[in-house]
Amino acid sequence: MASKQTTYKPLPARVRLVVASSVMLTFISFWRAAAIVLNDLGSSAFYAGGIAEEAVGKSAPWFVLGVMLFSFAVRAVYVESCSMFTRGGVYRIVKEALGGTFAKLSVSALMFDYILTGPISGVSAGQYIVGLLNELLRICTAHHWVTILATHADGVARQLPVDGTSATIAGMVTIYFWWQNTKGIKESSDKALKVMKITTVMVVILLAWGFFSVFKLGAHLPPLPIPENLSFSKDALGFLKNTNFAKTLGLFGIIMAFGHSVLAMSGEESLAQVNREIEHPKLKNLKRAAIVIALYSFIFTGVGTLLAVMLIPDSVRVPVYRDNLIAGMAMYMVGPLALKIAFRVFVVIVGFLILGGAVNTAIVGSTGVLMRVAEDGVLADWFRRPQRRFGTSYRIVNLVAGLQMFTIIASRGNVIMLGEAYAFGVIWSFTFNSLAMLVLRWKYHGERGWKVPLNIKIGKTEIPVGLISIFLVLLTTATVNLFTKSVATVSGILFAVVFFVIFSLSERENKRRHDLATRQMKEHFQLEHQDTVGRESLAIRPGAVVVTMRDAASPFALKWALSHTNTDDQDLVVLAARMMGAGGPEYVDASEQLFSEHEQMLFTKAVSVAESFGKHISLLVVPAGDIFAALVQTANSLDAAAVVSGLSSKLTAQEQAYHVGQAWEALPEPKRQFTFYVVKPDGEALSFHIGPHAPTITPDEVQLVHRLWLNMRRSPEMEQLHHCDVITYALTRLASEFARDKQATLKGLRQCMDEVNNRRGLGTSFREELDDTGPGYAIRPADLSRKDEQVSSVSQK
Repeated sequence: MASKQTTYKPLPARVRLVVASSVMLTFISFWRAAAIVLNDLGSSAFYAGGIAEEAVGKSAPWFVLGVMLFSFAVRAVYVESCSMFTRGGVYRIVKEALGGTFAKLSVSALMFDYILTGPISGVSAGQYIVGLLNELLRICTAHHWVTILATHADGVARQLPVDGTSATIAGMVTIYFWWQNTKGIKESSDKALKVMKITTVMVVILLAWGFFSVFKLGAHLPPLPIPENLSFSKDALGFLKNTNFAKTLGLFGIIMAFGHSVLAMSGEESLAQVNREIEHPKLKNLKRAAIVIALYSFIFTGVGTLLAVMLIPDSVRVPVYRDNLIAGMAMYMVGPLALKIAFRVFVVIVGFLILGGAVNTAIVGSTGVLMRVAEDGVLADWFRRPQRRFGTSYRIVNLVAGLQMFTIIASRGNVIMLGEAYAFGVIWSFTFNSLAMLVLRWKYHGERGWKVPLNIKIGKTEIPVGLISIFLVLLTTATVNLFTKSVATVSGILFAVVFFVIFSLSERENKRRHDLATRQMKEHFQLEHQDTVGRESLAIRPGAVVVTMRDAASPFALKWALSHTNTDDQDLVVLAARMMGAGGPEYVDASEQLFSEHEQMLFTKAVSVAESFGKHISLLVVPAGDIFAALVQTANSLDAAAVVSGLSSKLTAQEQAYHVGQAWEALPEPKRQFTFYVVKPDGEALSFHIGPHAPTITPDEVQLVHRLWLNMRRSPEMEQLHHCDVITYALTRLASEFARDKQATLKGLRQCMDEVNNRRGLGTSFREELDDTGPGYAIRPADLSRKDEQVSSVSQK
């Protein structure tokens, strides 16, 4: 008797590996884009006015207003750069225009900006909290309330050390967001929008109450911004403090004062970062977002600072409320003390939300910049290696958070010192960006969706007067700041030089390693680059199975999929998402996509596992901004019937299904339904239907429908009644009741669910079991999981 022997057909020497150029992104409205930018830009309203007045005197609000007006022009430069190509902010634009050396210098200055954004925002949040607590302690002492806690034995109010306590709070906030980013929990546009809604309520109350108070009190405007009214502090004079240079040149003093107020428009780089995710029509929505950002920041930061100087007395404004002007403004408006304290508490809560969000934005933004640099081969692959448990670029996050913690400790919570240094990165990143755009006016002759206004055409030559003017203002301000901001100049140049050297050495070593990696990839894989992902490009049939793979050390999802898929009948595609940093491009040219050591191991392991099963697989790499969006968009483009993923280390299977369902809902029509499988390390798998699907009903529920149908058919006019008519009528009535009385309907539905669950005893739990015939689930009625059904239904909301 002949023995049976399984034979596997040989696989090709090189497995086909398709690398997509289009980045898989989720898209947001211009309102959400504006909210994300304002969470960063709006945070400066809480500290910019106090820092500016400390430096230049009581005329500071006029310069803050001037900076906010000038920010309209700076924002126009970013809009033009985004209308040409989405390249991921300052770094890519400068590299395109001026080359790699200038790009590394610009990103070094930008990193200095981002590294300081977190500490100054965190410390400022701490200042608002400590200021409120100290104010409450003074009030308690004055009114003899809780004297044991609020008052010393000598009758003096207890006071917390402002700088030290603020630095401690900033450190705690930084550590919290470091851990959140290490886990990979991303701040969503929903949260940003909610924060800005709350902030808007606070701003409306602040301005309305502030103008009313100014009218009632007869407050006067600050001194006009002329040289005679400027009063520079010793620190504000920087290297010129022992000279009369600033006082003898009036215009120079004006430029100095403008430079000390420029940090009020920090956060503009965020606009270029969110541009790639703005929904169609992109340019129109980008301009809408820019207008919303400009008006909001002008009113909040500019007008708010002006009102604060008009309302808060000179005797306490700088000595007491310098670092929390908005909170101080609340205490000096017209109204009862209890109402003012309540509003100040509200201001502190809003300030903590937006300033805390800015700390997170700083970590996300700087991580994104370094990721973008790493994607270009400038930063060593060692930094990009994913964390084993969470899959994040934790080493970059560690570096950023470590530098921020060092800054907090070194500054000891001194906001003035942080603000002075912060302005260095802000102004020089703007200057490099505007210079690059100016060069690209002559170097890049492709189509532009929009240009910075004021362009004079002489013959065939166009002179960008507007762009030149913006660059000259920025360059002049940046140059003056070099001489008047000694702390910023020394620390900023030192930081930029260190990062530039690191980037240069790392780039040289990386080039050698990446050249070797590319040769090895070509030896083992048939590399192909495609603009978009589609069945034709991968040569696969409809109804394929897509398997995600993140870790070469634990390919249990791929093994599970291979064991339940007959690749002769159904194609299997292994998907690896190449996560792009914040503000990355929408399109990544083939020459820019460098394979890391981690990706080599990933693809090699996938092929090895497939060979052990004797089955054929296709390999696909997609650049992605969000893993769930990439997964769903790829499945839809490939007309896939199933998507298989391993169990996440930070999300439950139900949470994974929920995010996949949310991403599916965001897809444009047409979109295909598919089954999403989450495979646990022990081999157990859970399935979730993505998209509208027939509900799972038990035999008892089928009997209920049937009994209703029988009873209703007894009426002569119901001869044409069908079972589906009963269900349609019931659902229509339910929808009508829900619209009329939502709470009562939900209460009744909840009672019904509880009664059904109580009737189930031991041994009637619902499970799904795999059938041996194929890659999907063969589901028997008694084995359906109501829990899975509920999750998949939630994912469609």
